[in-house]
Amino acid sequence: MKFVDLNCDLGESFGAYKIGQDELILPHITSANIACGYHAGDHNVMAQTVKMAVENDVKVGAHPGYRDLMGFGRRMIQTDPSDIYHFMIYQISALKGFCDLHNIRMQHVKPHGALFNAAAVDSEIAAAIASAVYDCDPKLVLYGLYGSELTKAGMRLGLQIANEVFADRTYQANGMLTPRSHEHALIHDVNVAVSQVIDMVKNKKVTAVDGTIIPIQADTICVHGDGEKALQFVCELRQALKTEQINIKPIVDL
Repeated sequence: MKFVDLNCDLGESFGAYKIGQDELILPHITSANIACGYHAGDHNVMAQTVKMAVENDVKVGAHPGYRDLMGFGRRMIQTDPSDIYHFMIYQISALKGFCDLHNIRMQHVKPHGALFNAAAVDSEIAAAIASAVYDCDPKLVLYGLYGSELTKAGMRLGLQIANEVFADRTYQANGMLTPRSHEHALIHDVNVAVSQVIDMVKNKKVTAVDGTIIPIQADTICVHGDGEKALQFVCELRQALKTEQINIKPIVDL
């Protein structure tokens, strides 16, 4: 029987601004990537999201990004590796404080948005991120794209790696995600998204937007919590995995 982790980006509300349906999604996932205040979230949202995750027996991970509330962390910011290292330490440590408050151990770290994409192809950015994760806690799992510079950097340091695939995104022939600026970057049809995930998990392949079949390893599946169909995606995906006899478990239990 196959097993896979099912994660979602959560805790992305900010002040009076409500984003996503965190309380409805949490019962259906195994791991939560919680925003750490730079691209989204704030101290109150972080505290509440960790609390809800604990109540739903969902593992908690840090979801740090560029300091870009206006652009939701999806804009590339030119900065040096030492700055990236330090803002990673800052954000991971902030969420760890709320994990300590609830007596739970943080499971993983998954960079957000533009930072995640940059780390997939830039070895210096990847090394800065992996070093920060290792220095915060070498037992943390690092989420990254299969075959990316980020997963390579993590493996060089001896971190546990989780190869992440995306339910609601398309892929390029080089294995990278299609940039959000492109017309076909997002998958809006739930059936198409579910079919893509099953193919990635069972057959270890995905069809790129140009028709190229590329190999892929799926340890954890991501659904973006800010998507308008996020709850529907998660529910139907979970049911489809069950039908295919693919069980979901937190990454540390796989």
